[in-house]
Amino acid sequence: MLIEFFFCLRRYGVKVSITELLDLLEALQQHLVFADVEAFYELSRTILVKDESYYDRFDRAFADYFEGVAEVDIASAIPEDWLARGLQRELTEEDKAKLQGLGGLDELIKQFKERLAEQQERHAGGNKWIGTGGTSPFGAYGYHPEGIRIGQEGSHARRAAKVWDKREFRDLDTDEAINNRSIQIALRALRRFARTGAATELDLDGTIRATSRKGGLLDLQWQPERHNAVKVLLLFDVGGSMDDYIAECEALFAAARSEFKHLEFYYFHNCVYEGVWKNNQRRRQEVTPTRELINRYSSDYKLIFVGDATMGPYEIAYPGGSVEHWNEEPGSVWVQRLTNHFEKVAWLNPQPEQHWRYYQSIGMMQQLVARRMFPLTVAGLQKAIQALL
Repeated sequence: MLIEFFFCLRRYGVKVSITELLDLLEALQQHLVFADVEAFYELSRTILVKDESYYDRFDRAFADYFEGVAEVDIASAIPEDWLARGLQRELTEEDKAKLQGLGGLDELIKQFKERLAEQQERHAGGNKWIGTGGTSPFGAYGYHPEGIRIGQEGSHARRAAKVWDKREFRDLDTDEAINNRSIQIALRALRRFARTGAATELDLDGTIRATSRKGGLLDLQWQPERHNAVKVLLLFDVGGSMDDYIAECEALFAAARSEFKHLEFYYFHNCVYEGVWKNNQRRRQEVTPTRELINRYSSDYKLIFVGDATMGPYEIAYPGGSVEHWNEEPGSVWVQRLTNHFEKVAWLNPQPEQHWRYYQSIGMMQQLVARRMFPLTVAGLQKAIQALL
């Protein structure tokens, strides 16, 4: 039971084990949920998913596995003898007498099948349609974890589909494209706080201690404002193939500006050469020598490259390899100078990681940054931060 559902979850990358599947089966045997598809959805997600980052994958797998089951029509497959025996068990002697007035059991079964074909919407509180008010023994428009229905067009009981189709947990998936909020949350792991400058912030703990020492006479204590002491240097690849990732880079930049007090940024194209720039519109007139980055910023700055590293290998390995100007020294020399100066370095690549192996330039750049290249996803950003700590 539910073995195929288990394998479907595995295909979508949900880390579920046999133990958890057995727990779900045990819960069903104990009737923790019964005849309620939404409750089954909630129960199975609670038992099978142990990490909230997999919620969205679970929703997609759930939708995939149960897609179409609501269209199963078993009315025509119900043997008449099943109905007859079931009804006979339910009927009292008085009911049987009334039944004869309606034309007998055969006539009742005929009306049942006619109403299955005729009924097209939910009815409650009446006395004609099947399943009205939950009193009908026939059970049309009921709820079942597997979504089997009897005798109506369309799906009227797929309440859980409204839950999983919304994909409310998409932003929690660590493999999904990042946004400003998810970047901010990830970057906070890199923060290291310190108190420097003028004492302008109330020190509540110090005030309590000082007031206690003076027998209750208020003695206000002040301290420097707490701020993030981490210093970050961002180098963004712009233009060319990076135009496809403008939104992701803008989100990263906006999040970094809000999280780090000491943040510096520059632009380059494809590979870092002897010059970078601050204003992309004036890149020809206002170039900052790359050597100046090494001289200006201390080695405790966290250096983060952001680029897809997708270019011709010659752009990295040879003088004159730049597609925009003549570079006297290969780009690899300048990348090595930067990585040798800064103690902590990471490269964030917006190109999907499964495509990296098809580009020789990406492999070359990975070697230059000591394999500290990470995908620009939430999971990749978390790994990059661990490399920068």
